[in-house]
Parts: sequence; C-alpha cells; structure tokens
Amino acid sequence: MLVKKTSKNQITLPKEVLKRFPSAEYFEVRAEEDRIVLIPVKAVPSNLTIEKIREKIKRTGLTEKDVKEAVKWARRSSE
Repeated sequence: MLVKKTSKNQITLPKEVLKRFPSAEYFEVRAEEDRIVLIPVKAVPSNLTIEKIREKIKRTGLTEKDVKEAVKWARRSSE
C-alpha cells in the first residue's frame, strides 16, 4: 500500500492495516536500516496508581532485595 507524507510530516494509515489492530491508539516508531517500523503499543490505563502497582508487587511476593538483584543483573556489563 502506498501512503503519502503530508507537508506537516503526517501519514494516514490505510483502513486495511488498522483493521488488524483495532484497539491500537499508540505506536512505537523506529528506523531499521532503510525502513520505518510502527509497532502497536498498549498505553498504561490512567486509573493505574502507584498504590495499585505496589499492591500488585506485594501480591507477587517480590521483595526489595529481588528488585535490587534485578537492577544489578540488568546493569552488569555484557563482556
């Protein structure tokens, strides 16, 4: 499908494409080599509060030590 960029750098996504992603409102955009890639993403619900996040973490049994270990693991060099 061919789309045209407007003078305001906007494009319209074809209906045929959007039918495959009916609930997508936001897209991650990135350049890969000579391509523009759009990836549908789910937005965080506005009713999600820090208290609800903390409750969920508590239900999963994660501890502060678990989080510190995960951060340490993620920050380690990949040598």
